[in-house]
Amino acid sequence: MYNTKKMRRIIVQGSSRNNGNTNKIVQVLRNHLECDLINLSEFDIRQYDYDNGNKSDDFLSTIKKIVEYDLIIFATPVYWYSMSGTMKTFFDRITDCLKIEKDTGRKLRGKNMAAISCGSDSLEHEGFFIPFEKSAGYLGMNYFGHIHTWIEESDPSNSILELIKDFSKKLK
Repeated sequence: MYNTKKMRRIIVQGSSRNNGNTNKIVQVLRNHLECDLINLSEFDIRQYDYDNGNKSDDFLSTIKKIVEYDLIIFATPVYWYSMSGTMKTFFDRITDCLKIEKDTGRKLRGKNMAAISCGSDSLEHEGFFIPFEKSAGYLGMNYFGHIHTWIEESDPSNSILELIKDFSKKLK
């Protein structure tokens, strides 16, 4: 018998601008792929705290929603050759799921992860996606890959639109 369960997908956008270039890329992907969106800048997610003094922020309620999806796609602009600070803070806080919220952390095992970057040019910086790949491995997640995108004028070029279309096929 075939598994007829529909894969649930979510994009986790970590950008300082809700409707900036990264969001333009996210919206193109959403046109090809049915998925929900969480925009991290809309939540109060504080820096990792060894003493867990930040339990009252929005991280735990947000991650508890995210772990219910089968595929988690992280979308981030390229800031200084790395993921955005918003995204980095979110990844740092996953530590909470390994120390104080272990049941939530265990739900990540077997899930699928992918990543998208959006820069100002076509140059994909060596090592940019290593934190995504290594985090997926550490958490027992399947890494589906990544793409680097950019906005040349005010919208994605035809080549970027094709890249996103091809990537969405891989994520179905």
